[in-house]
Amino acid sequence: MEKERRIAVIGIVVNNREESAKRVNDILSSYGHIIVGRMGIPYKERDVSVISIIVDGNSDEIGALTGKLGNTSGVKAKVALTY
Repeated sequence: MEKERRIAVIGIVVNNREESAKRVNDILSSYGHIIVGRMGIPYKERDVSVISIIVDGNSDEIGALTGKLGNTSGVKAKVALTY
């Protein structure tokens, strides 16, 4: 039985862009099949990047993506999930 698909927005703040950006991009690339859109804004004065991701996937996929991002050093990720 296929799990119900949901749309979600994931907000990501990347501290110390130089150290964390490659890892974040690698994670996002591996979940490219569920990413609908992405907007990233570098905030150079604060040495952070703010990224907004729109995804369409099941709860397990979205949770795994958010978890991997959140477990990355210097990265905070929060999800707003629809039903």
